[in-house]
Amino acid sequence: MTAPPNPVLINAEKISKSFGIKPLLESVSVGVHAGQRIGVVGLNGGGKTTLLEILAGITEPDDGRVSRAGDARVATVTQRGDLPDDATVAEVVVGSLGLAEHEWAGDPRIRDVLTGIGVADLLDRPITALSGGQRRRVALAAALVADVNVVILDEPTNHLDIEGVQWLAQHLVARGDAVIVVTHDRWFLDTVAQRTWEVHAGRVDEYEGGYNDWVFARAERTRLADTAEERRRNLARKELAWLRRGPPARTSKPKYRIEAAERLIADVPPPRDSVTLSAFAKRRLGRVVIELEDAHLSTPVAPDGSSTVLLDGLTWRLTPGERIGLVGVNGSGKTTLLRALAGEVPVAPGRRIEGKTVSIGWLRQELDDLDPDQRVLDAVEAVAGRMMVGDKELSASQLAERLGFSPARQRTPVGDLSGGERRRLQLTRVLMAEPNVLLLDEPTNDLDIDTLQQVEDLLDGWAGTLVVISHDRYLIERICDSTWALFGDGELTNLPRGIEQYLERRKALARAEIRSSKRVTATPGPAVAKGPSVPVKSSAAEHREARKTMGRLERQIDKLAAREARLHSDLVDAATDPARLIELDTELKRVVAEKGQAEADWLDAAELAGE
Repeated sequence: MTAPPNPVLINAEKISKSFGIKPLLESVSVGVHAGQRIGVVGLNGGGKTTLLEILAGITEPDDGRVSRAGDARVATVTQRGDLPDDATVAEVVVGSLGLAEHEWAGDPRIRDVLTGIGVADLLDRPITALSGGQRRRVALAAALVADVNVVILDEPTNHLDIEGVQWLAQHLVARGDAVIVVTHDRWFLDTVAQRTWEVHAGRVDEYEGGYNDWVFARAERTRLADTAEERRRNLARKELAWLRRGPPARTSKPKYRIEAAERLIADVPPPRDSVTLSAFAKRRLGRVVIELEDAHLSTPVAPDGSSTVLLDGLTWRLTPGERIGLVGVNGSGKTTLLRALAGEVPVAPGRRIEGKTVSIGWLRQELDDLDPDQRVLDAVEAVAGRMMVGDKELSASQLAERLGFSPARQRTPVGDLSGGERRRLQLTRVLMAEPNVLLLDEPTNDLDIDTLQQVEDLLDGWAGTLVVISHDRYLIERICDSTWALFGDGELTNLPRGIEQYLERRKALARAEIRSSKRVTATPGPAVAKGPSVPVKSSAAEHREARKTMGRLERQIDKLAAREARLHSDLVDAATDPARLIELDTELKRVVAEKGQAEADWLDAAELAGE
């Protein structure tokens, strides 16, 4: 395989690392080239974080050696969240840059990071006043503003909303530095990674491309090897079938032999039989599931007596078998709405109606408080001994094994589990209760990709009503049939085009807010105090200029779309040329970004022209 022409910044030769008697890495050799973006995947506890920390110089290998080029400058964000308690956010993020406040505050690159990660409003806060999620975002911002050429990130999308995940992906692609990232977010992996490392069984297998390409390659590798892991093979084929049948955005960069992939999935049915599941759900649930009528939801009353209205006058009726993805920025009220559906918060002056046969299963973000001495299997069997998934019956042990607990691991005390394993146990217990209404709040947190595939496979055969909050775009697109959003305007909005429509709306709202703030700034002081500013109509000259701009941008968008289509075709033709694939993939990302910017500029011009 042809190596990238860029110089090697970090090189690991035959490194090994064990904890106790368990070897995580055995004689692994990998290299990181300048400008190369690498995604790292594998099972929880399989050695991904250990590999990152060895490459970053945080942990030393037991054997082998790691060398770094003289000009390698590395910034690392781990899951440890170690920050100085006696510092402010500003001191942690920009203190090491050696710049005066007016210098870093006037630097557009630094301002972009602060805003994109969501810490611009936290700069004066002490570290001790931050939540766990805020501390992770502060550490991430500090790494991104640093003058480095290698960025190493361990699960950076945790605690980011969908917009934050998209911003981070675009930032990492645009900055041009080497990136090594462990992530379970498959959209993020597919967008960022030019190369994927799979850490398993003590070794690292390397693949060209991101998640889409890794699924193709792993499914083909499994087929050719004819392994005994029949369940793993079927899951890979099922996921591959969904990717190939999905929207073009998920299938635009096939870098492996498409003909072989198509043969592999020829006999794979669609992930769900929606008609059958809906009919079964109606038998289980009846006509009424959960209904909110004229519901009013607000934040808890603050010490100063203030409270923010989240939803006002909401009427929402969940139907049998409905699968809903719920999105919105952090703090918009998604979890509060889920609590209202569960009946845990009042909706007065409105009312909540629950069907007589409804049984709710709720996966909260907080971990269950379980007896640390209880074994995993006992914790699952305490809920139920057997359950039905579609027309199949599973024992507690079988369900636990499907969600990543081997028979040996099922005998482990709960207190010895990692955070990711405790999250899996919590989900296992929720499913074991056989609810017919599932409320899932960020179910992908701390789960590896293989476990996510198992969860999706289970939910494919689950007949009931589902509402899921997640920043994982793949999960929402995969298991949900409709998408609803909270934009902070007191309403719940249906988005027929899903996540893409949500991001477009958020961009339009952000631009409108910027224009509104500029008008408020230009308005004399007394007028501001009286009420909101009134939009200023454009003049005839501005209107004509906006129309001209729209015409120019339409021609530019058409050209970029044609170029994008040619690049997709070229990628297929270059399937056996890795160097050419990297070149084409880089150009494709640039063209897509230019087209997106042109479309955003067209929307601005259309608004000015009154379209």
